[in-house]
Amino acid sequence: MKLENIDGFSFDFPDAVTAFKFDEPDSTKITFHGAPMKAVDIVVEIKEAYLFIEIKNYDDPADFDIKTFIDQNDLDSKQKHFTWLKNYLKYKYRDTFLYRFAEEKIDKPVHYLCLLNFENALNASMQKFLKQELPVGKPTRRWKRTIADSCQVLSMSKWNEVFPNWPVVKNISRV
Repeated sequence: MKLENIDGFSFDFPDAVTAFKFDEPDSTKITFHGAPMKAVDIVVEIKEAYLFIEIKNYDDPADFDIKTFIDQNDLDSKQKHFTWLKNYLKYKYRDTFLYRFAEEKIDKPVHYLCLLNFENALNASMQKFLKQELPVGKPTRRWKRTIADSCQVLSMSKWNEVFPNWPVVKNISRV
């Protein structure tokens, strides 16, 4: 199943049961939600799981890289950007989980995949914090179910390396 031009990218999920733009802004479409909550960009159902996919393509990824600061003000700014993005990605997932729970569409494991245009080291750092805060797995023995079964934050090249059967390409803008 192909998804064309979702936030500047095109995906192919040949094994998908269904795949669609989840944060649909058009109220006439069946995938429009209308509730004042956040939503990931794409939801894909495959035989054994659901994939929640969020895409972010920033002009200057260095704004989020706390390891490359110049002075204290720069570090503070980068930490603020990083924390904002981490929280934004976390709530996109959690709200989508609530949407799908209310739709009774959480009957399989759910995997969160974030496609960011960051270097792999920065993606790994973001992934570490997201895994803790979603949380991934069962953080307490009282939980009977997980909220997120896995979380991966990947660049486009890493995505295509890790998921060769689900290729993604960046659309070329023509002006």
